[in-house]
Amino acid sequence: MSEIIIEPVTRIEGHSKITVQLDDAGEVIDAHFHVTQFRGFERICIGRPIWEMPSLMARICGICPVSHLIASAKACDEILGVEIPPLARRLRRVMNLAQIVQSHALNFFHLSSADLLFGFDGDPSKRSFAGVAEAAPELARDGVALRRFGQQIIERLGGKRIHPAWVVPGGVSSPLEAAQRDAILAEVPDARARARRTLSWYKAHLAGFAEEADQFGNFPSLFMGLVHESGRAAYSDGLLKVVDANGWVLADYVDPKPYWEYLGEQVEPWSYLKSPYFKPLGYPEGLYRVGPLARLNVIDRLGTPSADAELTEYRERLGRYPQSSFHYHWARLIEIVHCIDAIEHILSEPDILDHHVRAQARVNRNEGVGVAEAPRGTLIHHYRVDDHGLVESANLVIATGHNNLAMNAAVKQVARHYIHGRDVAEGVLNRMEAAIRCFDPCLSCSTHALGQMPLVIELRAPDGAVIGEVAR
Repeated sequence: MSEIIIEPVTRIEGHSKITVQLDDAGEVIDAHFHVTQFRGFERICIGRPIWEMPSLMARICGICPVSHLIASAKACDEILGVEIPPLARRLRRVMNLAQIVQSHALNFFHLSSADLLFGFDGDPSKRSFAGVAEAAPELARDGVALRRFGQQIIERLGGKRIHPAWVVPGGVSSPLEAAQRDAILAEVPDARARARRTLSWYKAHLAGFAEEADQFGNFPSLFMGLVHESGRAAYSDGLLKVVDANGWVLADYVDPKPYWEYLGEQVEPWSYLKSPYFKPLGYPEGLYRVGPLARLNVIDRLGTPSADAELTEYRERLGRYPQSSFHYHWARLIEIVHCIDAIEHILSEPDILDHHVRAQARVNRNEGVGVAEAPRGTLIHHYRVDDHGLVESANLVIATGHNNLAMNAAVKQVARHYIHGRDVAEGVLNRMEAAIRCFDPCLSCSTHALGQMPLVIELRAPDGAVIGEVAR
């Protein structure tokens, strides 16, 4: 038996590797996606007062800090026993939508567009955003501008682009000013034009990737996401819906806060990333996916006319419940269009500048759960506190973690399709990495499982030969 190792997996956020085990004939026996970093934020939280938690949790990630900010604040709202002002709820939603725009733009343009532009067998020296900027400057400029659009909204609301502290227990810390609103609305037409231009470019190139679409994590699974009671997409609030590959509903508009009733969390020795699963089906049969692909599968509609028109075309071409993880890319672009339109709609409401944006209270409960949609999928923060509001325990069920079983299944599917023998082309290795990039994993956010991966130190001679090894 032999092994292929890809380390590190490139163009993703965080540290990981892929291993593929081959039999003596060079056929794939198994494959795994290993998350090799550990951060343990759940332990760091213990002893902190809940009023610090949203700002502290935003530090988990520099790409999706707003998701953690909102989920954490919602858990704190529950502990305080308050109903936050309706305007604060809408302002939180604007910041979350802006983050989805900037995060989706990062994944599509900076991390994935090089494969789509040059092909998965393209010259590795050109497969980067710098290569895209040289070969397709308009595409690159659109990516930079769309990410900037989302980041500037976060900065205008929260005071800074990364790790803002504006979302607080009870609402938000300050109301929206007219100058902030007007500056954001002035930039909407340009952002919308860039998003629609990118969608047209992607749809024109999609037919050239039929084989990848057939192999990049194309398997039946469950799909999970937050949905409004009306059936439209929910990002900051909503009820949980789970459907299977045929659209059969397994959890229909359920309260997401008692997540432990239907989600289990498994720990495997080969990864620091937990493996959540849908409890009624057990482990690992309860594999499910979250994020853009899943959200478009569980909703009836997005809720803005132009995005719903794109969703209709998406379903006409791919079917009502697309199964291939390759289509995360298309779903991401449709969500960008929707988020831009939704931001404009919310900021155009007549009471958006009112000042009642925060409810004040003390600790009224000893437990709280906050659930929101992060760019990568459903995010859960669960805290228990003492009577003084000091955190006694915290459990974070991260969007990337929900997709762990699916990412491993995708790697195995790609490996089995493309690897036959020990002579493996670079483009095949790139496809295995690209299958992971479809999910846009954020590993720094999600590495909280204890794991059992050893620390191995090798002592090598000047010629590279291993002359000693220490393992812990």
